[in-house]
Parts: sequence; structure tokens; C-alpha cells
Amino acid sequence: MIGSYVAVGDSFTEGVGDPGPDGQFVGWADRFAVLLADRRPEGDFRYTNLAVRGKLLDQIIADQVPKALELAPDLVSFCAGGNDIIRPGTDPDEVAERFERAVAGLTSAVGTVMVTTGFDTRGVPVLKHLRGKIATYNGHVRAIADRYGCPVLDLWSLKTVQDRRAWDEDRLHLSPEGHTRVALRAGQVLGLEVPADPDQPWPPLPPRGTFEVRRDDIHWAREHLVPWIGRRLRGESSGDRVVAKGALSPDDIKMRITQAV
Repeated sequence: MIGSYVAVGDSFTEGVGDPGPDGQFVGWADRFAVLLADRRPEGDFRYTNLAVRGKLLDQIIADQVPKALELAPDLVSFCAGGNDIIRPGTDPDEVAERFERAVAGLTSAVGTVMVTTGFDTRGVPVLKHLRGKIATYNGHVRAIADRYGCPVLDLWSLKTVQDRRAWDEDRLHLSPEGHTRVALRAGQVLGLEVPADPDQPWPPLPPRGTFEVRRDDIHWAREHLVPWIGRRLRGESSGDRVVAKGALSPDDIKMRITQAV
């Protein structure tokens, strides 16, 4: 019975793409925390989300991992390295070496460390050419998990998030439903009974014509791709002025999820 959980990572774990009623993001980790809290007596669960969008692996290790170690929770989810992998010229083997050192430190001090693989990016226009690089990194993550006894939240094999409805308009972050499916899969990884099947097929979509697809692609490029490239060229990060959510109440998360629907 997990009584405390700390989420460590970047925009994926912060919950970008899954906005609450107050503008702050919810995300899979917060939703997963609710699943864990529901198995404890009321008030007997501690949850902290330290994730901040845009952070690279070394930034996460320097800023978030020491705080997670200080909190000494029963469970840490550690999702990091994705922003490194998508940068030109990075070596997934070298990134994995740094990732492993962080996992070694975490597993020596906390109960359980759950690691995550990267998504299959075959359908993501900006990232599909990085699919092989991401797969290489995923292979390292699984091997590291084996060496240190870490459960693996395998996002590559979660095929239902290949549907475009699982993704936000920016095509880089999950939608609320996408985050929900990841939270459910995280519960399954830890052997929890979950309220729905993350592999449940989506309802059929009406076919889209060539004009609709092209219109959507142009809108996406103007609203999301160009600003994303601009930040890269200026050396800016989307998380430069963002503060981690910190300690959160599962009851507050539930209320925000309900109000956002």
C-alpha cells in the first residue's frame, strides 16, 4: 500500500495538455495519484509533483531529484531525458548513462522508482524522424529498469495513444483523455485494479478529406510549430518561469478534474 508518491519529470509529468479549471495543468501523474490515494484511509496519502515543462535531464537531476530524496516517498515516478533526445546531436547512449546514475541514487533511498519509456512518434510530424533514436533510448531505459528492479510505464506499447484524440492541439503533449489513459496504465503497472481499460478502442471517427487535413496542418504549423522552433533558436525553454506544483491534495485534484469536464 503506497502511502506517498513524488512525480519527477518534464512537461509530460507536469500535465501539459490537460488543463484544470484554474489554468493549472492536471496530467497523468496527478490522476495516478488519485488512484493511489483511493486505496488509503482518507487523509493518509502524500503526493508531490515536482515536474516542470521543458526541463532537460541534468536540470531534473539537479533540481528535482534531491527534493524527491528529501521527501523519501514510497514511490517516485522518474520520467526524464525526452527533451534531451529530441535535441539535434544528442547521443541516446550518453543520455542513458546519466539517467542510470540518477536511477541508482533514487533506488538506494526510496521504496520504488517507476521509470517511463518514450512514446512511439511515428504519427508526430516534427518527431517521427527521431523514432529510431527514441527506440534506442527506450531500450536503455528497460535495461536500466531490469538492473535496478524498477517497474516500467511503457508508453511505446500503449497503442491507444496513437489516436490523434489522445493528443493536444500542439501534437507534442497529451490531451486530457490521453493523460487519463496513461494514468490507468500506470495503475496497471503497479498491479492496481483500475476503473477503465487504457487499451479500450476509441469510437470510430468520420473520414477527413485532403482539404481538412491540410487546413489542420497549416493551423498547427502557424500556432504551434513556428513558436516551438522560435524558442529553440532563441535558447528559451517553455519552463523558464514555471514553478513546480509541489504538494497536492488528492481531493483537490478530484475537484479540479470534475470542474474541468
